[in-house]
Amino acid sequence: MVWLVGPALVAGVAYLDPGNVASNMTAGARYGYLLVWVVVLGNIIAWLIQYLSAKLGVVTGQSLPEVLGRRIRRPWARRLYWLQAELVAMATDIAEVIGGAVALYLLFDVQLLWGGIITGAVSIALLAVQSRGGARPFEFIVIGLILIIAIGFAYGVFVAPPDPAGISGGLVPRFEGTDSVLLAASILGATIMPHAIYAHSALARDRFTPTVGRSRGGEPQPVSRGVVLEDLRGISTSRLLRATRWDVTIAMLIAGSVNLCILLLAAANLAGVSGTDTLEGAYAALWEGIGPAVATLFAVGLLASGLASTSVGAYAGAEIMRGLLHLRVPLLARRLVTLIPALALLAFGVDPTLALVLSQVVLSFGIPFALIPLVALTANPEVLGGFRNRALTTTAGVLAAIFLAALNVLLVWLIVTGR
Repeated sequence: MVWLVGPALVAGVAYLDPGNVASNMTAGARYGYLLVWVVVLGNIIAWLIQYLSAKLGVVTGQSLPEVLGRRIRRPWARRLYWLQAELVAMATDIAEVIGGAVALYLLFDVQLLWGGIITGAVSIALLAVQSRGGARPFEFIVIGLILIIAIGFAYGVFVAPPDPAGISGGLVPRFEGTDSVLLAASILGATIMPHAIYAHSALARDRFTPTVGRSRGGEPQPVSRGVVLEDLRGISTSRLLRATRWDVTIAMLIAGSVNLCILLLAAANLAGVSGTDTLEGAYAALWEGIGPAVATLFAVGLLASGLASTSVGAYAGAEIMRGLLHLRVPLLARRLVTLIPALALLAFGVDPTLALVLSQVVLSFGIPFALIPLVALTANPEVLGGFRNRALTTTAGVLAAIFLAALNVLLVWLIVTGR
């Protein structure tokens, strides 16, 4: 069972990208423990969503973009759907490249533009490993980076622990003005990432199901419980799904714990300190307040998160384009193209932390476009056959979609009215 674990950990690195760091650090520095509940709720929702995404890939042998690309018949509708998904992928890329650039600046005083170029170059090297070596070597590298991320961001919480009473109070859902809603949407956009939904179904497909669920013409076919995957030496689909649940649970526990540590570190040590709502300011405050070791590990974790997550983001973007536009674009070529917006922002001197937080808000608006089709497809017996969602699972998915959409509507209303 252990050797089946992996795809969720790779997809889960999207929940540990620099956008998460910026959103959670800003939330903790500005509002203390107020938005702890958002991180916890987001992680619970993320578990359900990532499992449904992986299940779609395991059972059908297709990614979510592939399934949608076949079911959306009108070319203009398919292109519009691709456009919003592509914008989401670009917003993700901006956050990841900028985060890596900021980390290199903090650690080695590298100019931000050159830091972005270096981050992009390393991500290209990681993608080359995935393209040439296959899924397993890529998974091992990403899992190694996840360990670095976890150590880098969690260490400070043990050195300067948060207030237990503050944590308990932060579990009560509430807001304090427009800015706290903006940050909540940013945290959810960083925690429940649309490109991770697209990527996870593709990662599960590539790892587990080269042929299951396909007819000779390549169309998805409904399958029944007990079908055997000959490509995986007789392992049943049911057993693969059980392993997938464990895979997702491990990945979300890691991601949720690290995200919570980031917010708690800021809430306990940076709340009320001037300038700590930026990554550079937070690094400086950690250095002065807790010590060089915590600050350095924080910057190392930020660098690892940028390098790992940008590779997964590029993988998702290529899958979106291939599945929806029926165009096969090499990962490395697409990576070079999507570097341009991030490098342009760095070249024009846009505040890195502001760009990171706003990119997460853009991601939050892309969630319903990925989540609603995912819930509908995994509940459809024509797509998943005997593995379709149970009524309770579908209900939970629908409630999650409604909640996230309502939060975005509330955000827009508060901004427009200035409240």
